[in-house]
Amino acid sequence: MKILVLTTEPVTAGQLRAALPGDSNPQDAEVMVVAPALHKNALRFWVSDADEAIAKADDVSHQTVDQLGADGVAASGDTGESDPEEAIEDALKTFPADRILIFAHPDSEQRYKEDVDPDELQKRFGIPVTQASTA
Repeated sequence: MKILVLTTEPVTAGQLRAALPGDSNPQDAEVMVVAPALHKNALRFWVSDADEAIAKADDVSHQTVDQLGADGVAASGDTGESDPEEAIEDALKTFPADRILIFAHPDSEQRYKEDVDPDELQKRFGIPVTQASTA
């Protein structure tokens, strides 16, 4: 199984396992982690002050890949566009996922453009989408 993980904070293998259906084991999957470069507010988005957002996304991606790898999960990672739907679309061009898992922290400061509708994404991309919390 190929799993595309979209996350705004580092994710562990345990969190990944909890978000998967049934008895799916992330160690039996190939995982692509995409951390969107979300802006903290609309002003930063509109003035294209992306350096901080890209640095945070890069850190989240690396931490998640490292944590998953330490738990025996084959994972790669990248940063993505600030719009989560665009980040997913871009990732699917090179990583044909069987499932999308979206992780978001309910109290995250990075709320701008983070809200997505899993049902709409499932219709758009034609693969199962699950939303989970990093809390």
